[in-house]
Order: sequence, then C-alpha cells, then structure tokens
Amino acid sequence: MYNLRKLFLLDPSITFLNHGSFGATPKPVFDEYQRWQMELERQPVEFMGRRFTGLMAEARSALGAYLGTHADNLVYTQNVTISMNIVARSLELGAGDEVLTSNHEYGAMDRTWRFLSKECGFKYINQPVSLASKEAFVHSFWSAVTPRTRVIFLSHITSPTALIFPVEEIIKRARAAGILTVIDGAHVPGQIPLHLDSLGADFYGGNLHKWLCAPKGAGFLYARPEMQHLLKPLVVSWGYESETPSASTFVDQQEWWGTRDIAAFLSVPAAIQFQQKNHWDKVREASHILAQDAQQRICELTGLAPLHTQAEGWFAQLTAAPLPVDTDLAALKACLYDEHRIEIPLIAWNNMKLIRVSIQGYNSKRDVDHLLRALTVLL
Repeated sequence: MYNLRKLFLLDPSITFLNHGSFGATPKPVFDEYQRWQMELERQPVEFMGRRFTGLMAEARSALGAYLGTHADNLVYTQNVTISMNIVARSLELGAGDEVLTSNHEYGAMDRTWRFLSKECGFKYINQPVSLASKEAFVHSFWSAVTPRTRVIFLSHITSPTALIFPVEEIIKRARAAGILTVIDGAHVPGQIPLHLDSLGADFYGGNLHKWLCAPKGAGFLYARPEMQHLLKPLVVSWGYESETPSASTFVDQQEWWGTRDIAAFLSVPAAIQFQQKNHWDKVREASHILAQDAQQRICELTGLAPLHTQAEGWFAQLTAAPLPVDTDLAALKACLYDEHRIEIPLIAWNNMKLIRVSIQGYNSKRDVDHLLRALTVLL
C-alpha cells in the first residue's frame, strides 16, 4: 500500500494514523476540487445561476449509484453533523417521547440531541450495550426500547470506539415496531460497503471527506422516500416554495442554501473514480489486516483486552485499543506528536482511555512499527 502515499498531499515527515478525524484527499481529487473552484470564479453568475442545478444533479446521481439509491433520495451537506441536525430538528418530539441511542455516540451528536431534549421535553437515553457478540449487542440495546420510544439514533461505525454496530437488525426491528431510525454513518462511505435502499434506514447521514477521500466539506443526507415529508429545511431559501420545482421537494428545500462553495460536492465523483481506479476493495482488505495487527500489538504491549470479544466483524480500517487507566492522555499525545511525529487520537471514553488507529491506503507496516516503538518507550 505504501506506493499510494505519493498520491496524497500529506506531510511526509508525519506518521499519519488519524485519517478518521478529517480524512485526507488524493492529489487527483484535490486537483478536481480546485478546478471546480476556478470554474466558479471565472463566471460566478453563470455557475451559480445557470449551472448549479444541473451540476448538483450530476454529482448526486454519481453518489446515488455508489450508495445504492436514487439521486432524489440524497442531498449534499457539508458533514454528518449538519445532516443529523436537519433530521433531529425536523422531528416533532415532545414530553413523553424517548430517543434511544447507545453509550458509544459521537460527542457533537450527543450534544445535539441533549440540546433538543431540553428545548422540546423528550428524553434522550444513552443505553450501555454488550460487545460479547452481535446478538448480545442487539439484545442489550433493544431491551431499552419502550412504548415511548419514537426514534432510534445509532452510529453505524462509532467514533470513540471504532466499532461496526449491527444496525441492520436494529433497523428491521424498529420498522416493525413503528420506530423511526436515524443512522450516523460518518465513518462508513469508503470504509465498508453501503447500499442505502437495502439497509432500509429512515434517515442516514454520511461523510465523504473521510474514508471516501473527497475534499473537506463533503457529506450527505439520505431520506427514505416515504419519510422525506417529515423533514424541514434547516436553512429556508429559494428552494422553499420553488418557482421551478423539481421532481423532489426534499432536494428543492435542502439543496440551495444561497451562495456557497459547492466544489467539494462536485468533486465527489472524482473521489469515487479514484478509489475504483486504485482497486480500493483490495486497499480496504489490506488496511483491515494492518489494523488488526496494530490492535493486537497494542493490546499485547498493554496487557489489556480489546473492547470486543470476537476479532472479526467489529471493525474495518478504524480500530481502538485500551490504554492503562492511569495514562495521562494529554502528555502522551504531546509526546507522540512532538517527539515522534505521530498524529493519532487518544480518547477518554466511559472511564476508559483509548488509542484509535486509522489505517488508510497510504499507510504501511512501517507506520505501525513506528507507533509501537514509540508506545513501548512512552508507556
């Protein structure tokens, strides 16, 4: 995989093991991004006034084909936080209602739901879940469903713990029970296969600037056709009461936010093509093997067991390993970066200390070896 490093813009002096936070864009995709920015600047009125709708439709069509859904079920957003805010702020929840989630959720989204629960009066519940097996996960999570559960919000791949949750079974059960499902797929596109229509979630948000390697500021929101009427525009602009309505009111109301740089959205097809050209299925497979090696070696070093009991099925290219509870995370992170030039996140989660390792196509065994040498000294 190391030969892919030359295709990325990353600083060669840094051992970059933190793709999961903001991603990294390959040179050909970044070139396409800048080309679109130049197109905008050459004739802004033509670009935004005459070409915008057609260009966005083409970009959504390419994304829809990649994600297994029709383009009219998608809108581009800058990131998952915006996508999830569109959904959470649209749903009419109040006193007596419950929103159920896990205790592994991303901090920004926990804050969003807690904010709205205070504003609207519903209850937001972070349910602890079992990681003994996927079946144990489903049982422990579903045990918290009550007659008051209106919404299930769940990460497909968690941010702090880097786990792939079995959302398919949760979605199936929720549909049968008449409970809305809102899935945070920030780390999914480009890391594991995703077919949105088959998955069946009511609402799904994903980032494209992470594992798909699109430019920063590229994300999406998917809404199942039967549920699109529930969504309100987060920003009310000309798409609301559109004078030239399209076939999708959802797209009309959510796509046009006024003047903004849409170059990242228009570069997503180039990111898809880049990964197809570079045989990304094989890249993902090799990255997973290296991630397995990294997790195993860190656990052997610390003597601590991983969060999950089974090696397979819980993670892909992103993995987390526990650190000793007395670890000074701030000091360790500073030493890793300042002394060893390693960029990697250290996370405090539920009274545990974790190190989260991202393995992307530009990483190699020498990156993991460098990390382990540094941890052996510092721990």
